[in-house]
Amino acid sequence: MAEATIVRVNSLAAVSRDSVSSPQISLAVLPDAAKLVFRGRPSSIGAAGEAFGVELPQTVNRFSQAGGRKAYWLGPDEWLLEAIGEDPSELFSMIAEKLASHSCSLVDVSHRSDSMEIRGPMSEYVLNHGCPLELSERAFSIGMCTRTILGKSPIVLSRTEREVFHLDVWRSFLPYVWLLLDEARQEFLHEQFARSRT
Repeated sequence: MAEATIVRVNSLAAVSRDSVSSPQISLAVLPDAAKLVFRGRPSSIGAAGEAFGVELPQTVNRFSQAGGRKAYWLGPDEWLLEAIGEDPSELFSMIAEKLASHSCSLVDVSHRSDSMEIRGPMSEYVLNHGCPLELSERAFSIGMCTRTILGKSPIVLSRTEREVFHLDVWRSFLPYVWLLLDEARQEFLHEQFARSRT
């Protein structure tokens, strides 16, 4: 009997295929990543960071990064651990083994969401078509992250550079979020097309 093989397909594979780049605003699919949610008491936070290889931030709405790994603060006792290009089951086993003596929980949520990037000088403007937050650099600086909404979708939003934001979105909402942002940036694509015709 032939063995079944499960192949994970990125939820943006279809809608992003014909995406057009613009110097004002661009959308991109981010690489697949292992994603774990860690929840624990204060005594386990240091051990979790040591096991993951990234210190877990304890400042509200911040993320920490080392190489391709990031730890996002989601709440007083909750963090999202993200490792780009890593095997979720191997990462989970390694961290779980090192936390075996601690009172905490670790859940693999790698298949729950995919990630995308919005980049460009008008990224704040486009995001605010569906996100109610104040996204100026003064209010939402580099290194910040938060749970919020975009249109009707819950997201985890982070600012990685001055003009770059990353969005972690549940897979069932991602095509909707992509199309919402793509529609919001159309005015800049039309301007770009008009300039190319002159």
